[in-house]
Amino acid sequence: MKEFVAACAQMGIKPNDVDYNLEKSKEWIYRAAEEHQAELVVFPETITTGFIHKLSLQELSKKIDTIPGRITEEIGKVAREKKVHVCYPTYERGEDGVIYNSAPLIDDEGKVIGNYRKTHPFAQEDVRRGGWVTAGDEAKVIETKLGKIGIVICYDGDFPELVRKLALQGMEVLLRPTALL
Repeated sequence: MKEFVAACAQMGIKPNDVDYNLEKSKEWIYRAAEEHQAELVVFPETITTGFIHKLSLQELSKKIDTIPGRITEEIGKVAREKKVHVCYPTYERGEDGVIYNSAPLIDDEGKVIGNYRKTHPFAQEDVRRGGWVTAGDEAKVIETKLGKIGIVICYDGDFPELVRKLALQGMEVLLRPTALL
């Protein structure tokens, strides 16, 4: 693993305004790279819509995207331009109307090199309890130029076995994007 600067972007969003939040996110990537020489920028959980979106599954599905897709391509352009890795958590539209709470990792060439889907949805968001998120089923370390990165999202971090699994895979850096209310 190399030594690097990581920046965490904490910003006010407009709930459910994906395009506004995307543009504001790009500004934060530029700022982190230019002002702080960051090589990794990590955004909060569900940065494109906010965690509590108050939309139906169909409305939310129309606002979000697949991974890779338009949202990650937009962030990828800036990542490539600024030569920075970006963890950009967003809801992800899966097949057959399934929605995941995901955290794609985009490399400094603008490519999605990994995508973690939250394995422990919070009770309110869990589709099995009337929410909107289907649980992911895999946690794996992502090899990057910076080192071996593992990702968990918010509530996942309350389950030590998940992080232990990543550590056993050789994880050197842990990212835990969170949308604490």
